[in-house]
Amino acid sequence: MQRHSGQNRHDLSAIARRVMVERDLLPDFSSAVLAEVARSQAATANGVPGARDLRELLWCSIDNDDSRDLDQLTVAEPMGGEAVRILVAVADVDATVAQGSATDGHAQHNTTSVYTAAAIFPMLPERLSTDLTSLAEGQDRMAMVMEMAANADGTVGAADLYRAVVKNRAKLAYDAVAAWLDATGPIPDRVAGVPGMEAQLRLQDQVAHRLRDVRHHHGALSLETIQARPVFEGETLIDLEVDHPNRARALIEDFMIAANGATARYLAARGYPTLRRVLRSPERWARIVELAAGLGASLPPEPDAAALDAFLVTRRQADPLRFPDLSLAIVKLMGRGEYVLDLPGQTTPGHFGLAVPAYTHATAPNRRFPDVIAQRLLKAALASRPAPYTNTELQNLAQHCTEAEDRANKVERQVGKSAAALLLEPRIGRQFDAIVTGASQKGTWVRILQPPVEGKLVQGADGLDVGDRVQVTLIATDVEKGYIDFARGDGSPAKGLRSRATG
Repeated sequence: MQRHSGQNRHDLSAIARRVMVERDLLPDFSSAVLAEVARSQAATANGVPGARDLRELLWCSIDNDDSRDLDQLTVAEPMGGEAVRILVAVADVDATVAQGSATDGHAQHNTTSVYTAAAIFPMLPERLSTDLTSLAEGQDRMAMVMEMAANADGTVGAADLYRAVVKNRAKLAYDAVAAWLDATGPIPDRVAGVPGMEAQLRLQDQVAHRLRDVRHHHGALSLETIQARPVFEGETLIDLEVDHPNRARALIEDFMIAANGATARYLAARGYPTLRRVLRSPERWARIVELAAGLGASLPPEPDAAALDAFLVTRRQADPLRFPDLSLAIVKLMGRGEYVLDLPGQTTPGHFGLAVPAYTHATAPNRRFPDVIAQRLLKAALASRPAPYTNTELQNLAQHCTEAEDRANKVERQVGKSAAALLLEPRIGRQFDAIVTGASQKGTWVRILQPPVEGKLVQGADGLDVGDRVQVTLIATDVEKGYIDFARGDGSPAKGLRSRATG
């Protein structure tokens, strides 16, 4: 199917809306939601007993260049010696979005914002997520604050959680902050323009390194998967650009992992249920062992996060160019994360990939519904009130959030494949180096290295498994369905086989 209309963005947006509906996700807000939002106002500290005023602290946000739905602010303060107090402020979405409201119902149905190649379907209307409930620069905002003591050895000690009024002093972007921290770029204007912000960020960066070192010591996995975003020239798709990990992204990730762990422990210590985010021991550990053996490494016969991370660190150093492909293979073999209900006194699996025994999602309530649930549970715990959901409701929500997240991921992948199919249309018949990223009864999938695109191997898949490297030929694309079909080798048609795109 040829689609060289010059309206690629429009085409992909239409595909995204169709796929949202097919996956039982709501692409639009109802009139009831819009009416609620029109009446909404930013939350204040009025009537909030015990709310603290922390507006004087040097809070900042670090996010993507174009992000306006700002969920978190961070700040760090020396405690004496080498210990540092770190604070994470999370937008108080629940203060504006009432439980049981039409807006809450929409958010509960979709459970997450959906980010596709040409359109974003936010979980909350933009008047909320990018304005009233966003921790926007220069605005007084209510927040849930996770305050933690980071010890000199990188361990997290005592933690306290409370409500507070905060003010974002500097809206910063990942790439600019990372380049400055790495001494490969200038100091960002907003860092230079706020007295004390330079020292503040360097302290945060230092603490984040300590937190990361401790997690990796316990087996947190050093993975680096390829995240490609579309690049448009006007309305025309011209490339897929890879977002690389960097120091600023790692800083925020480390602080959020600490805050999510502190939230889970805080609720558990007070006898409240939580929706834990878990990643169980790898479903296909034997294949991971086999994959490592093929690269000259030995892993134990039973799942061992520390041993796996040591192998990954070694491979990153030995072959940095192909390390993202190895990471993707490991991610596929580990299986997906899920939400599960954790009750007081119950033993719940931890997060294998993060090496965290108690973990929840609580730091992105503008974008994820489980974080709104966590916020409501925290408020109940702070006020010594009963949990706002029954255990049965939480159990059902855990399952629903897992399933809806899976559907949202499939929408993002399918639209991403449609974008990739558009980009690859002129290259049918070309050969590419690839790595096998999926192998099951449903079929075999491969990712080509440049551009970083995944498709189905419809010919010559026999004997291949995840992690194998292979040469493939692009034989067909279907933009509407998001199909990208490859054949092993030179693409000579196998008897009796036809591509999906051509029938």
